[in-house]
Amino acid sequence: MRTNAGLWWLLAGFFFLVAVMYTVWNLISHWDTNATGGQSYWETMTLSIEWVGSVALLFTAFMAALIAFYIAKVHKAQGGELPEDILTADIDDGDPELGEFSPWSWWPIVLAFSAALAMIGLAVGAWLMPIGIAVFVVAIVGWVYEYYRGYFAR
Repeated sequence: MRTNAGLWWLLAGFFFLVAVMYTVWNLISHWDTNATGGQSYWETMTLSIEWVGSVALLFTAFMAALIAFYIAKVHKAQGGELPEDILTADIDDGDPELGEFSPWSWWPIVLAFSAALAMIGLAVGAWLMPIGIAVFVVAIVGWVYEYYRGYFAR
């Protein structure tokens, strides 16, 4: 995480430098229009700056600095290095317990079909929504109770 924070600080500095260079380059490229005219020097300078690019690059630098600050604070709060940051760590050291999943289960597909049916009901006609909700209820009940019936019952 320390390396990530350093990279984001580097990006923030790079974008700030690019924002300054972009603004200066824009002022130099419009120097002839700035030097001539009936207005004062500073009025023409403010009128000839291309604000969209300068502000966008400056805000990009601020956003990178915000991410770098957040990552540095999280690294400090966690009190140590993560397993993926340690060179001698095993692959299993960073794996959390995700739970038990059924690779043979068809209920997630039925659940996705019910969500698609309900969304089509919102787009096409309201008469399709109750059918999608009914299929949703069947899919949820089937998925929750799949270990209580059939071949994989416990």
